[in-house]
Amino acid sequence: MPGFSPRPVANPLAMDLALPELSRMIYSKTLKAELLLVLAAVIWGLAFVAQRLGMDHIGPFTYNGIRFILGALALLPLLWMNRHLIPPVGSYDWRLILTGGLLAGLILFAGASLQQVGIVYTTAGKAGFITGLYVVIVPLLGLLWGHRTPWSTWVGTGGALAGLYLLTVTDDLSLAKGDGLVLIGAVFWAAHVLVIGWLSGRHIEPVLLAGLQFVVCGLLSLATAVVTEPITVIGLHGAALPILYGGLLSVGVAYTLQVIAQRDAPAAHAAIILSLETVFAALGGWWWLNEALSGRGLAGCILMFAGMLLSQWGLGKAAPSPAEPAVLPNPALSCPSPAAGRDPG
Repeated sequence: MPGFSPRPVANPLAMDLALPELSRMIYSKTLKAELLLVLAAVIWGLAFVAQRLGMDHIGPFTYNGIRFILGALALLPLLWMNRHLIPPVGSYDWRLILTGGLLAGLILFAGASLQQVGIVYTTAGKAGFITGLYVVIVPLLGLLWGHRTPWSTWVGTGGALAGLYLLTVTDDLSLAKGDGLVLIGAVFWAAHVLVIGWLSGRHIEPVLLAGLQFVVCGLLSLATAVVTEPITVIGLHGAALPILYGGLLSVGVAYTLQVIAQRDAPAAHAAIILSLETVFAALGGWWWLNEALSGRGLAGCILMFAGMLLSQWGLGKAAPSPAEPAVLPNPALSCPSPAAGRDPG
């Protein structure tokens, strides 16, 4: 037939030889991605230590205000790198973007403020584990929207609650002030995950949304700080390193690592790896702040961590960190609409 040329037949032997090489390449990419996620979990875990150290020099709202503004600035290079993926300005639904950024920023302000004030009265390690409970709370809140919650979530919730009791409830059955504030903050982190998932389903550019919510949270925190806290040059100088860590490393570096790594890492693996931030928070508190846990407290941490992992099993989604709220179409829900997508420290 004129103009017809037969397709070359693939060499079966060559294909057999190529499969192991392809498998090695995929394994190598996945391993590198998971190592990047471990690094992100380390940075986010140690962010709790930075928060605790910062409180030695400035108030919680001053710390949050400056670090979230720095975090927004830290996302500018990521926005620039992703500029070819961003639709033309005229195609934006700016009303939705601004409304979404304001709503996410308000919830973020509530969660971050409760966490930051609470960490003044508790340890970095305990704050890390209590905040990590948001991965259990997310699917439970999802029940209000009719989301299906698998059995593993209920079992994980039971284990996490038992661990929380051992870690935070004293012999006289009272909850320490700081632990209670951080626990309420975890509810807001969970609400933040759900709101971000809802906004992600409306195709808002995620890094832009992240920057907007950080600006809203930062400005609200600074406004509160001006009214309620003394702000001095000496205090800001003393807290400079913790602020830079929380604003640049915890947001700018770790957030970018998560975005890059989750392109190649299986979502279920990412959820487990990022949950390790709670462990790194406890290790960082022990190493730098000389924080120690009793046998009861250690058992509580183990139960909580096991509950968090179990609650993620079968969900197949990566949970955001409570230290730097993510805006990736994320998480921890099994539902028809995009569930949520993570700032802890």
